[in-house]
Amino acid sequence: MSNWDPEQYRRFAAERAQPFHDLLALIRSDGVRRAVDLGCGPGELTALAAERFGATFVGIDNSASMLAKTAEHECDGVRFEHGDIATWTSTPVFDLVLANAALQWVPDHRRVLARWAAALAPGGQLAVQVPANAGQATHLVAVAVAASDEFRDAFGEAGPPADPVAGNVLEPEQYATALYELGFVEQHVRLQVYPHVLPSSRDVVEWVKGTTLTRFSSVLAPDVFDRFVAAYEARLLDVIGRHEPYFFPFRRILMWGRLAS
Repeated sequence: MSNWDPEQYRRFAAERAQPFHDLLALIRSDGVRRAVDLGCGPGELTALAAERFGATFVGIDNSASMLAKTAEHECDGVRFEHGDIATWTSTPVFDLVLANAALQWVPDHRRVLARWAAALAPGGQLAVQVPANAGQATHLVAVAVAASDEFRDAFGEAGPPADPVAGNVLEPEQYATALYELGFVEQHVRLQVYPHVLPSSRDVVEWVKGTTLTRFSSVLAPDVFDRFVAAYEARLLDVIGRHEPYFFPFRRILMWGRLAS
């Protein structure tokens, strides 16, 4: 997915940063000298991780608009490159492979994780966080609106783009098994619910416009996408109600593993 709006994504920067901090807390700081952040977005969290661990970081992303925002975070030891995390690979030179809220966009997680693990030096660590909310109203309503008579034909013969979380994200125990099979001698995998309180239920629409709805904006004409969002908002608010404030529980999977030294 490359059709990202960095400013829309940053509207809930504090809430999106919470699982990132929890992910960093799983990482053992000793021995982290060279690291890669896959799906780095606008780069501020990459810079934060580099400062925390005192490590050299390279951020990888396939969105030109996101990478354009990373310039303000480049410094000695922190740089950014265009790349596709689905196919990214490296010789085993990294002490840490980090991916925060990015893996869900690509399929075949077992194979991708194998490539990422192959980029780790002995004793290297893998730290990944993915949303796990495909069964929530935010995602189910998007699928329903895309399949409705009003919009189905707008997607052409290919049809509406599938929900990547529903199609790609595994169960926590499947990730734990994958880490074991990849040779991680220590691991921590957990499902966590983040209790976000938004000003209103209408803000949920603004949240997903910066994430899951980007798959529709990538293929729909701007005026059609605007109508899609309006239809989505009306149906979503019918489901979740109109509340001020609104409690927005968000499910995520956090995983960490360490290879033998």
